Amino acid sequence: MTMTHDYAQARELMVEQQVRPWDVLDPRVLGVLSSMPRELFVPRAYSGVAYADVALPLGYGESMLKPVIAGRALQALLPTDEEDVLEIGTGSGYVTACLAQLARDVVSVEQHPDFTDAARPRLVQAGLANVRLESADAFTWNTERRFDAICVTGAVSAIPQRFVTWLKPGGRLFVVRGRAPAMEAVLVRNEGGEPRIESLFETVIPYLAGAAPVPVFQL
Repeated sequence: MTMTHDYAQARELMVEQQVRPWDVLDPRVLGVLSSMPRELFVPRAYSGVAYADVALPLGYGESMLKPVIAGRALQALLPTDEEDVLEIGTGSGYVTACLAQLARDVVSVEQHPDFTDAARPRLVQAGLANVRLESADAFTWNTERRFDAICVTGAVSAIPQRFVTWLKPGGRLFVVRGRAPAMEAVLVRNEGGEPRIESLFETVIPYLAGAAPVPVFQL
Protein backbone atom coordinates (compact mmCIF):
# COMPACT_ATOMS: atom_id res chain seq x y z
CA MET A 1 0.00 0.00 0.00
CA THR A 2 1.41 3.38 -0.99
CA MET A 3 0.93 6.24 1.44
CA THR A 4 0.14 9.60 -0.14
CA HIS A 5 0.41 12.97 1.53
CA ASP A 6 -1.87 15.94 1.10
CA TYR A 7 0.91 18.51 1.00
CA ALA A 8 -1.43 21.40 0.22
CA GLN A 9 -3.42 20.74 3.37
CA ALA A 10 -0.25 20.21 5.40
CA ARG A 11 1.08 23.54 4.11
CA GLU A 12 -2.11 25.32 5.13
CA LEU A 13 -2.01 23.76 8.59
CA MET A 14 1.65 24.74 8.96
CA VAL A 15 0.80 28.37 8.27
CA GLU A 16 -2.33 28.51 10.42
CA GLN A 17 -1.24 26.37 13.38
CA GLN A 18 2.51 27.02 13.56
CA VAL A 19 3.52 30.19 11.76
CA ARG A 20 0.67 32.60 12.51
CA PRO A 21 0.68 31.84 16.27
CA TRP A 22 4.37 32.82 16.25
CA ASP A 23 3.35 36.35 15.19
CA VAL A 24 4.25 35.94 11.52
CA LEU A 25 1.44 38.08 10.14
CA ASP A 26 2.87 39.88 7.10
CA PRO A 27 0.65 38.95 4.13
CA ARG A 28 3.55 38.67 1.67
CA VAL A 29 5.43 36.26 3.92
CA LEU A 30 2.32 34.22 4.62
CA GLY A 31 1.63 34.11 0.90
CA VAL A 32 5.08 32.70 0.16
CA LEU A 33 4.89 30.11 2.95
CA SER A 34 1.40 29.12 1.79
CA SER A 35 2.55 28.51 -1.78
CA MET A 36 6.16 27.28 -1.54
CA PRO A 37 6.28 23.45 -1.76
CA ARG A 38 8.50 22.68 1.23
CA GLU A 39 8.32 18.97 0.36
CA LEU A 40 10.59 19.68 -2.64
CA PHE A 41 13.38 20.76 -0.33
CA VAL A 42 13.37 18.26 2.53
CA PRO A 43 15.54 15.12 2.38
CA ARG A 44 13.49 12.34 0.79
CA ALA A 45 13.47 10.28 3.99
CA TYR A 46 11.62 13.10 5.75
CA SER A 47 9.11 14.05 3.04
CA GLY A 48 6.25 12.78 5.19
CA VAL A 49 7.05 15.35 7.89
CA ALA A 50 7.96 18.21 5.56
CA TYR A 51 5.54 20.54 7.35
CA ALA A 52 6.09 19.40 10.92
CA ASP A 53 7.29 21.79 13.61
CA VAL A 54 10.73 20.20 13.73
CA ALA A 55 14.24 20.95 12.48
CA LEU A 56 14.91 18.28 9.84
CA PRO A 57 18.51 16.99 9.64
CA LEU A 58 20.50 17.67 6.47
CA GLY A 59 23.89 16.19 7.33
CA TYR A 60 27.16 17.58 8.72
CA GLY A 61 25.29 18.33 11.95
CA GLU A 62 23.11 20.89 10.17
CA SER A 63 19.35 21.05 9.79
CA MET A 64 16.55 22.93 8.07
CA LEU A 65 15.14 25.78 10.09
CA LYS A 66 11.77 25.06 11.65
CA PRO A 67 8.95 26.68 9.63
CA VAL A 68 8.30 29.16 12.44
CA ILE A 69 11.91 30.36 12.51
CA ALA A 70 12.03 30.60 8.72
CA GLY A 71 8.83 32.65 8.85
CA ARG A 72 10.17 35.01 11.52
CA ALA A 73 13.41 35.48 9.58
CA LEU A 74 11.53 36.32 6.38
CA GLN A 75 9.26 38.75 8.22
CA ALA A 76 12.19 40.44 9.98
CA LEU A 77 14.02 41.04 6.68
CA LEU A 78 10.94 41.50 4.49
CA PRO A 79 12.81 42.03 1.20
CA THR A 80 10.94 43.65 -1.66
CA ASP A 81 11.06 42.90 -5.37
CA GLU A 82 13.44 45.84 -5.80
CA GLU A 83 16.01 44.53 -3.32
CA ASP A 84 19.01 42.18 -3.47
CA VAL A 85 19.54 39.53 -0.79
CA LEU A 86 22.53 37.52 0.40
CA GLU A 87 21.91 34.23 2.16
CA ILE A 88 24.71 32.65 4.18
CA GLY A 89 24.03 28.94 4.39
CA THR A 90 21.92 27.53 1.54
CA GLY A 91 21.16 24.30 3.34
CA SER A 92 18.23 22.59 1.62
CA GLY A 93 17.41 25.68 -0.44
CA TYR A 94 13.98 26.21 1.13
CA VAL A 95 14.69 29.58 2.73
CA THR A 96 16.60 30.50 -0.44
CA ALA A 97 13.45 29.84 -2.45
CA CYS A 98 11.27 31.87 -0.11
CA LEU A 99 13.70 34.80 -0.26
CA ALA A 100 13.74 34.55 -4.06
CA GLN A 101 9.95 34.83 -4.14
CA LEU A 102 10.14 38.07 -2.17
CA ALA A 103 13.31 39.71 -3.52
CA ARG A 104 14.67 40.83 -6.88
CA ASP A 105 17.86 38.80 -6.68
CA VAL A 106 19.38 36.29 -4.25
CA VAL A 107 22.98 35.15 -3.86
CA SER A 108 23.34 32.13 -1.55
CA VAL A 109 26.68 30.92 -0.22
CA GLU A 110 27.04 27.35 1.06
CA GLN A 111 30.16 25.63 2.37
CA HIS A 112 29.06 22.10 1.47
CA PRO A 113 29.09 21.58 -2.33
CA ASP A 114 26.69 18.63 -2.11
CA PHE A 115 24.10 20.91 -0.47
CA THR A 116 24.55 23.35 -3.35
CA ASP A 117 24.26 20.56 -5.92
CA ALA A 118 21.06 19.28 -4.31
CA ALA A 119 19.49 22.73 -3.94
CA ARG A 120 20.04 23.84 -7.53
CA PRO A 121 17.54 21.46 -9.22
CA ARG A 122 15.03 22.05 -6.43
CA LEU A 123 15.08 25.78 -7.15
CA VAL A 124 14.69 25.12 -10.87
CA GLN A 125 11.74 22.83 -10.15
CA ALA A 126 10.20 25.61 -8.05
CA GLY A 127 10.46 27.89 -11.10
CA LEU A 128 12.97 30.31 -9.61
CA ALA A 129 15.54 31.93 -11.91
CA ASN A 130 16.68 34.87 -9.76
CA VAL A 131 19.06 32.87 -7.53
CA ARG A 132 22.82 32.33 -7.80
CA LEU A 133 24.34 29.60 -5.65
CA GLU A 134 28.00 29.64 -4.68
CA SER A 135 29.96 26.86 -2.96
CA ALA A 136 32.29 28.68 -0.59
CA ASP A 137 33.13 29.26 3.05
CA ALA A 138 31.46 32.51 4.09
CA PHE A 139 34.47 33.32 6.27
CA THR A 140 36.85 33.37 3.30
CA TRP A 141 34.43 34.27 0.48
CA ASN A 142 34.22 37.93 -0.43
CA THR A 143 32.32 40.18 -2.77
CA GLU A 144 32.27 43.79 -3.86
CA ARG A 145 28.47 43.71 -3.93
CA ARG A 146 26.42 45.21 -1.13
CA PHE A 147 23.03 43.86 -0.21
CA ASP A 148 19.76 45.24 1.07
CA ALA A 149 19.21 42.20 3.29
CA ILE A 150 21.31 39.31 4.57
CA CYS A 151 19.89 36.10 6.04
CA VAL A 152 22.24 33.89 8.06
CA THR A 153 20.68 30.45 8.46
CA GLY A 154 23.11 29.12 11.09
CA ALA A 155 23.97 30.48 14.51
CA VAL A 156 27.13 32.43 15.36
CA SER A 157 28.78 32.93 18.72
CA ALA A 158 29.26 36.61 17.82
CA ILE A 159 28.16 38.58 14.78
CA PRO A 160 31.03 38.64 12.25
CA GLN A 161 31.88 42.16 11.19
CA ARG A 162 32.52 40.94 7.63
CA PHE A 163 28.83 40.09 7.31
CA VAL A 164 27.82 43.59 8.40
CA THR A 165 30.17 45.19 5.84
CA TRP A 166 28.19 43.49 3.04
CA LEU A 167 25.11 45.54 3.92
CA LYS A 168 24.10 48.62 2.00
CA PRO A 169 23.35 51.73 4.05
CA GLY A 170 19.92 51.07 5.51
CA GLY A 171 20.34 47.33 5.00
CA ARG A 172 19.41 44.70 7.57
CA LEU A 173 20.81 41.34 8.64
CA PHE A 174 19.02 38.46 10.38
CA VAL A 175 21.17 36.15 12.50
CA VAL A 176 20.97 33.96 15.61
CA ARG A 177 23.81 34.62 18.05
CA GLY A 178 25.07 33.37 21.40
CA ARG A 179 25.80 30.10 23.15
CA ALA A 180 23.27 27.31 23.52
CA PRO A 181 20.93 27.17 25.32
CA ALA A 182 20.81 30.98 25.52
CA MET A 183 20.71 32.08 21.87
CA GLU A 184 18.76 35.02 20.49
CA ALA A 185 17.66 35.93 16.99
CA VAL A 186 18.50 39.54 16.19
CA LEU A 187 18.06 42.02 13.37
CA VAL A 188 21.10 44.18 12.65
CA ARG A 189 20.42 47.45 10.83
CA ASN A 190 23.20 49.38 9.07
CA GLU A 191 22.33 52.96 9.96
CA GLY A 192 24.89 55.49 8.81
CA GLY A 193 27.67 52.95 9.07
CA GLU A 194 26.78 52.13 12.67
CA PRO A 195 24.96 48.83 13.29
CA ARG A 196 21.86 48.90 15.47
CA ILE A 197 20.85 45.55 16.95
CA GLU A 198 17.24 44.64 17.72
CA SER A 199 16.48 41.51 19.73
CA LEU A 200 13.70 39.44 18.14
CA PHE A 201 13.22 36.14 19.98
CA GLU A 202 15.03 33.32 21.76
CA THR A 203 15.80 30.08 19.95
CA VAL A 204 18.50 27.44 19.48
CA ILE A 205 19.77 26.35 16.05
CA PRO A 206 23.00 24.64 14.90
CA TYR A 207 26.04 26.85 14.40
CA LEU A 208 27.13 28.00 11.00
CA ALA A 209 30.26 26.07 10.02
CA GLY A 210 33.21 27.94 11.50
CA ALA A 211 31.09 30.12 13.78
CA ALA A 212 30.83 28.01 16.94
CA PRO A 213 32.34 29.42 20.13
CA VAL A 214 35.80 28.30 21.13
CA PRO A 215 35.45 25.55 23.78
CA VAL A 216 36.25 26.68 27.30
CA PHE A 217 38.19 24.13 29.32
CA GLN A 218 37.78 24.18 33.08
CA LEU A 219 39.92 22.36 35.62
